[in-house]
Amino acid sequence: MTEREFAIDVVRRLQEAGHQALWAGGCVRDELLGLIPKDYDVATSAHPGDVRKLFRRTIAVGASFGVIEVLGPRVDGQPLKVQVATFRSDVSYSDGRHPDEVVFTDAREDALRRDFTINGMFKDPLTGEILDYVGGQEDLRAGILRAIGDAEKRFEEDKLRMLRAVRLATRFRLTIEPATADALRRMAPQITVVSAERIADELRKMLVNRDRARGMTLFDELGLSEPVLPEIVPMKGLPQGPPDAPTGDLWGHILRVLELLGADVSFPLAFAALLHDVGKPRTVGRTPDRYTFYYHEHVGKRLAGEIGVRLRLSNEERERIEWLVEKHQYLCDARVMKLSKLKPVLAHPGIRELLALHRADAIGSGRSLDHVEFCEQLLREWTAEDLTPRPVLTGEDLIRLGLKPGPLFKELLDAIHDAQLDRTITTTQQALDMVSERLRALGFRETSEGKWEPPVS
Repeated sequence: MTEREFAIDVVRRLQEAGHQALWAGGCVRDELLGLIPKDYDVATSAHPGDVRKLFRRTIAVGASFGVIEVLGPRVDGQPLKVQVATFRSDVSYSDGRHPDEVVFTDAREDALRRDFTINGMFKDPLTGEILDYVGGQEDLRAGILRAIGDAEKRFEEDKLRMLRAVRLATRFRLTIEPATADALRRMAPQITVVSAERIADELRKMLVNRDRARGMTLFDELGLSEPVLPEIVPMKGLPQGPPDAPTGDLWGHILRVLELLGADVSFPLAFAALLHDVGKPRTVGRTPDRYTFYYHEHVGKRLAGEIGVRLRLSNEERERIEWLVEKHQYLCDARVMKLSKLKPVLAHPGIRELLALHRADAIGSGRSLDHVEFCEQLLREWTAEDLTPRPVLTGEDLIRLGLKPGPLFKELLDAIHDAQLDRTITTTQQALDMVSERLRALGFRETSEGKWEPPVS
């Protein structure tokens, strides 16, 4: 059984028990667009207690709001799930996110309390009939995203709807209806009442979308940048190119890079592309023939980390974003770089994302792709052993030479590792000779037993 078949079966059983039951919201919208819904929601006249009596396996995920999750047969080890919600009207939203109280009602009233017209439709999957009390079908055909009823009231009820509006307009390539857009602009500063996790989740969905550049354009034009990502605001108006012939501003470059990433990219890569030059406004300088941004990648890494903490991203996501921002120019000199500097970056788990960022940044700046193609060629030719060779000398070897763990200990091991990467040493004896040479230079003395003693102070 598929999830769709299970969702039809849930509706059938509710209707056979004498209740009105319909598919609701996003799944109806997606089917009208010819898309496969990610999940199916059912709206019904049955109260939560009635739903739990009809189905053997249920979870009360929001019983006070009339929401019961019905579990079906297992597919690939996981049970199919459909959320069944009683038709309701929401009384108030004192926290700007969740209803304080709900009143069970009918399908029309349930539609009127939803966010946007394209999400306010119902479908009877047994007959194919569409119930549309809010004009969702017409707006969907016209490519319009419109709040149901009073847009400001809809956003006042749930502030997250402002970000959801941008995400939906991005995903479905919709134009936000003027009154809805105006209400969003007025209320954008209030988005901060939404939890950081929910804000990050909307950004995540927006940035992995192929039309992420348009999404971030809407995000900025509708006033959400300042309260959510104030660090990107100074990019607007910051010139790109030589002072006497600027080629646009930094924000335009960022949008171009986002567009050039293409489809099927990870959130860390897309977010790093958004932030890769975030350090430039704080490091801008000028010579007669060009603007300078010395060390902007290091400032950018710090800012990216602060943003990641503020949005409560996972450590893994935050660290990958920081690394990509810090290294977004690193490979430009790959052809002349020492192998000991190049190989660790090429061996990093995020190298494919870094090369994708380098590629988009280079094209977006009108620069050559030679460094990207060179690194890709090396990755094809080099083995894992080439990139991360097994140590020819270990800490245990140094201890046998009479050395104690400490700064010098680490310095020697690092030097040997770099020499291996540079291919100047390949054997243990060569490594031992290198250690001996360095220790003698520091005044160490070799004993008859082959151990090394530090100089007498």
